[in-house]
Amino acid sequence: MNMDNLKIALKAADNKKAHDCVALDISEIASFASHFLIVTGDSVRQIQAISDEIEKALTAAGRRPEHVEGYRNAEWILLDYGDLVVHIFSQTARDYYDLERLWRDGRRLDVERLLADTAAKAAKEAKVAKGAKTDAAARGGGGSKASRTPKTPKTAKRGELPDPP
Repeated sequence: MNMDNLKIALKAADNKKAHDCVALDISEIASFASHFLIVTGDSVRQIQAISDEIEKALTAAGRRPEHVEGYRNAEWILLDYGDLVVHIFSQTARDYYDLERLWRDGRRLDVERLLADTAAKAAKEAKVAKGAKTDAAARGGGGSKASRTPKTPKTAKRGELPDPP
């Protein structure tokens, strides 16, 4: 699996204040997926917002879920991206199903490091974009809006003819 998809989903969940985030590499013990992302939300509205944010972020990266379950009740929303399965739980449902125990043979990934990698990549991309903008300005392609906007002709005063163009 492309780890970028896991990082994108994790960052999106973090943006919506998901907590107790766990990323598991299950590629050695499962054939249907390579990673699980398990997160918790505090309310139906937050759980749905986390789901929406993850879908939006992964769609922007060219991924659409193959299957979605549980959105209406929002006790446990499952977003199946094939190689990545995202589980968004209420605390009650998470405690009850205890996926971390069921999949304890999976390798637990360092969530803080994944988030830091995502932040570093975003900062690098922003720096590159800023550099491109600065280069364009140096070549005369940037600058203020006023310098790119043609001057409007003066309006003639009453009784005078306007200057020819």
